[in-house]
Amino acid sequence: MSDTAISVQNLGKKYVLLHQAQGGGKGYVALRDVVMELATVPFHKLTSAFKSPLSKPEMLPSGRSLQPSARSSTEEFWALKDVSFDVKRGDAVGIIGRNGAGKSTLLKLLSRITKPTRGRIEIDGRIASLLEVGTGFHPELTGSENIYLNGAILGMRRAEIKRKFDEIVAFAEVERFLDTPVKRYSSGMYMRLAFAVAAHLESNILVVDEVLAVGDAEFQKKCLSKMQNVSKNDGRTVLFVSHNLSAVRALCTSGILLEGGQIKKIGEVASVLDAYSSSVQATAQVVFPARTEIPTITRIAVDQEGLERGDLIVDIDYQLPFPIPMLIPGVAVSSPSGVPVFGSNPVFHKEGYTSPNTLNGTIRMSVLAPAIFSGTYKLSIWLSDFHKTYDVRLDAISFDFKPHQRPLNLPNLEVIGYLDPCATWRSIK
Repeated sequence: MSDTAISVQNLGKKYVLLHQAQGGGKGYVALRDVVMELATVPFHKLTSAFKSPLSKPEMLPSGRSLQPSARSSTEEFWALKDVSFDVKRGDAVGIIGRNGAGKSTLLKLLSRITKPTRGRIEIDGRIASLLEVGTGFHPELTGSENIYLNGAILGMRRAEIKRKFDEIVAFAEVERFLDTPVKRYSSGMYMRLAFAVAAHLESNILVVDEVLAVGDAEFQKKCLSKMQNVSKNDGRTVLFVSHNLSAVRALCTSGILLEGGQIKKIGEVASVLDAYSSSVQATAQVVFPARTEIPTITRIAVDQEGLERGDLIVDIDYQLPFPIPMLIPGVAVSSPSGVPVFGSNPVFHKEGYTSPNTLNGTIRMSVLAPAIFSGTYKLSIWLSDFHKTYDVRLDAISFDFKPHQRPLNLPNLEVIGYLDPCATWRSIK
């Protein structure tokens, strides 16, 4: 039997992006514009406007065409390009990188969800994949029924599912809700059940994307322990994508750093994490697209002048589709390697905070002279209320903190950890 579980050679995945021409009515027409204009003409124009694409393009009253113009162009985008690596049987491999680096695309290719544009993938064994929360669940079926359905989708035989059923239910901690349709489950319950099914599948390779962020800290620890067990004790191969670098360091023995769809570094996990940390560049702000169906963080900005004074001031722009009586933002500060430093939200510090009463606005968090040593730090931001979390931006932005030098600046003074407690020392005898 070969010692190699996964072999990837010159793997590439290409997507074709369509760019519409801008200005002059030369590009596509929005449906809103079509409806508004057709409302001014007789009804028969409505039917003729949506003829087959093979028919002659229909003109709107304004003279614009419903068909794409010749000026529309396409662009090739390589989500992955020339990726090659081997994974040994029983290895736990952490795949890290910035958003858009190609991590999820790589896992989808390895799980045979999408086909590669070029290259070769050789897999020795059966794969269990957990790429999205609740993938393969039917919302109208109960938790019990979905265990059998999801297990079958992952390739488990009915006898195998029946044998593992009690273990799956106990691990997921959903005994009371087995006869409840999963459409009534919280996202955390969804994730627990989905992970439990995938982790108990008798597979050779376990592939886990960034889904553990949905669970609470206790269940994340439980999942990591399970993955460590299947890797070290059962000899199964684990591929783990996560922005939680501490979890990657604890679980994985080797790592792959992706950047722009290509491998920047591959090797022992500590060296890969160090390479990723050194590539983190401090940024002043980051903007996110709004999602109309849920409360959304649309912008995060760090006050650079505040940092120069030794203060941490963070502005969080939000957009709400509906009023929230108590909107609770949260901020977590961590090191480049993912070690938590501190966190805060208005529930801990109620004084001076009033929940905003607008659907769009900005919330500011200020920490004057935070007791941390100089260095680069990362911010994770979330929006919630007392009942659920709406939007989470993990490691969304980084900042360089350089507090004022102490009056006594001794050379070669070792700094331990991240917190600077500014302790007072004096001789009492």
